[in-house]
Amino acid sequence: MIGAITVCRTAALGGHVERCDDCGLTRIAYNSCGNRHCPKCQRAARAEWLAARQAERLPVPYFHVVFTLPPAAAAIAFQNKQIAYGLLMRAAAQALTDLAAKRLGAKIGLIAVLHTWGQTLTHHPHVHCLVPGGGVALDGQRWIARKPNFLLSVHALTKAFRRLFLNGLHAAFRRGELAFFGDLAPLAEAAAFAERVRALRQSPFVVYAKPPFGGPERVLAYLARYTHRTAIANSRLVAVDEDEVAFSYKDYRRSGRSRVMRLAPHEFIRRFLLHVLPDSFHRIRHYGFLAKGDRGENLACVRELLKVQRTHEPADQAQPSTTSEPEADADAREAFAVCPDCGGLMRRIGLVAPHNSGAFRCDTS
Repeated sequence: MIGAITVCRTAALGGHVERCDDCGLTRIAYNSCGNRHCPKCQRAARAEWLAARQAERLPVPYFHVVFTLPPAAAAIAFQNKQIAYGLLMRAAAQALTDLAAKRLGAKIGLIAVLHTWGQTLTHHPHVHCLVPGGGVALDGQRWIARKPNFLLSVHALTKAFRRLFLNGLHAAFRRGELAFFGDLAPLAEAAAFAERVRALRQSPFVVYAKPPFGGPERVLAYLARYTHRTAIANSRLVAVDEDEVAFSYKDYRRSGRSRVMRLAPHEFIRRFLLHVLPDSFHRIRHYGFLAKGDRGENLACVRELLKVQRTHEPADQAQPSTTSEPEADADAREAFAVCPDCGGLMRRIGLVAPHNSGAFRCDTS
């Protein structure tokens, strides 16, 4: 993964040459690595995901719900990412869907996105859920709406989430699916693990739930920043040299004030690598009537119950913004880029092979 990110948008991967039809500016646009953890890749895939989710939005209030693990549980999750992260997402979703069925008598839908980082790149696993404010009655005959400022009891959600996660964790231990090393090595013993779980049942599993500020489109846009990459964007990098990496972050202990953290390069890389996910792990999941298998049919039924027609977002709303940075491969999904000097069209005029071959091919058509 690090190797892929290191050569991303460099001559090692090849690319193409493009020239502006108006001012004649010529530049090379190198190919991207395509790694899902790369801060620079998959912009178009991210925009497509956002456009699809915007098109599925229902004309109802939405809620933004966040489920967070306490540090002692997060430490276990870090050493058992595949099992624990999946369990975290399922426990959050089941807490919402079970409580909605019990308290509302309705089947709800939700989108869940896993984040594993805090602003300073420390390990902080939590799940963001975007939940429509209501659900389909269990008999399927009507839509049950929630008040715009209340979805479900946060206290009840917290208790259900903690119970479901810890029960699932204990079951995984009994099946021999968990591994422990370093400071957590003693937890491999059944008695020690049981004691840790008992302590966790008294620990705060923080759940945050409120209507999303600025509407669901703002939360979707926020989540989309991280659906196809991880942890930190290049725009947050302030300075990089042999001695340190400086990056900006929001200090939520001081009212979200912007500050700069400076780390030694090896420490910065270590923190970034904390958030690499296991192969094939899905950090975006859909549940309830938004589950992938029959989402289209379910949404049609919901819209019929709401007596509205499906509407599409304006075409330009979900398009990626144009930047002056050249993009070479299918990530851009566009035949032309915009010239950073004059705003004209940059036309591809040739291909650049990976630097090992030393080849260049010009398109004269």
